[in-house]
Amino acid sequence: MADSRHWANYRYHLVCNYQLTRFSLHLGLLLRSHLTAEVFRVRRPGIGLRIPWRSLVSKHGKDVEWTSKDLLKGLEEFVPIYETRPIKNNMYGMGFDHSFGLWFIARWLQPDLMIESGAFKGHSTWVLRQAMPDTPIVSLSPRHPEKYLKKGPAYVDGNCTYFAGKDFMDFGSMDWGKVMRKHGIKDRSRVLVFFDDHQNELKRLKEALKAGFKHLVFEDNYDTGTGDHYSFRQICDQFYIRGGGHSCYKESDEARIRHRRKKFWEKAVDTDELCGPGEAWWGVRGHMRDDFNHSNKVITYGQHFQNSRFVESVLDVYWELPPVAGPSLTHQTRYDPARTSIPIVEDGRYGLFRRLGLSQLDLSVFNGYTQMVYLQVSKNDT
Repeated sequence: MADSRHWANYRYHLVCNYQLTRFSLHLGLLLRSHLTAEVFRVRRPGIGLRIPWRSLVSKHGKDVEWTSKDLLKGLEEFVPIYETRPIKNNMYGMGFDHSFGLWFIARWLQPDLMIESGAFKGHSTWVLRQAMPDTPIVSLSPRHPEKYLKKGPAYVDGNCTYFAGKDFMDFGSMDWGKVMRKHGIKDRSRVLVFFDDHQNELKRLKEALKAGFKHLVFEDNYDTGTGDHYSFRQICDQFYIRGGGHSCYKESDEARIRHRRKKFWEKAVDTDELCGPGEAWWGVRGHMRDDFNHSNKVITYGQHFQNSRFVESVLDVYWELPPVAGPSLTHQTRYDPARTSIPIVEDGRYGLFRRLGLSQLDLSVFNGYTQMVYLQVSKNDT
């Protein structure tokens, strides 16, 4: 972590258009709270940290129905709910941002059945239950959440069917027809599926399409060069998409900016980390990871490109959850804000941050953001 002398008068000099965000950076014991820095949020293609800004193109140009006002209203309602969570320290699980995102999407869609693949200690099950108090849940997890009760807080839901522990079945191996009949579900567009299982998201998409599910949420939508599985954010990162694609040239503007931002953001990726042999930057250094990185397959850019075209062929809606608040408010130092969408509560709006009750939360709950994504999909029209 850089010390205070590295932060003084910190500027990037670009010859292109940019958007400048000024905010205070608080780094606990390592930096004094009065320090400020100026950081560029690059939002245009060909400039610095190329960002797949509008992601993949949906078949019909649809977008989500909710607005920023709906998200703000939802935050006001969710904060007091979150404070009642049974698992206060959900290390290695969802933090506040993604908990809110899952709760909001479930509340908005009002599904007749909710499925989760990957439950860990049960926090996501609890979030789904807060969103939909009477809706049945089906939970798939290699280890049953009740096993964690022996060591500390966990959540087991009374209206949830668990395929866990010795009864575990993988999402792709389930007899979903049987499950639908058991719960009286005739319309599978009324089902919400939540994935937090660290599996190749392209694989999970194909399995969900085969099962006839349309509403999908992926918790860990890792950025290019990061993560333990192939993600939609990585698939979105294409030269033909505005802001997509990367340069491995070490003297480029992008390389210089990445090197500097790495000093401030723990999850920022510099060019040496981004690029593998043969200047392979896609996925993670030209690899398609799967199963907590237990599988690591080399793919060509041509294969990566075809993956994006397949996703576009089945995609009706793609929406990445924005960070709940900017880093000057949450004091997070983990993810690089230049690689995210504009926060729901933007930097400088401390009054709103406080009014929503967000200032009362422990700052550690804001460090788990990984671009959670909601997809609405349907089989290729052709």
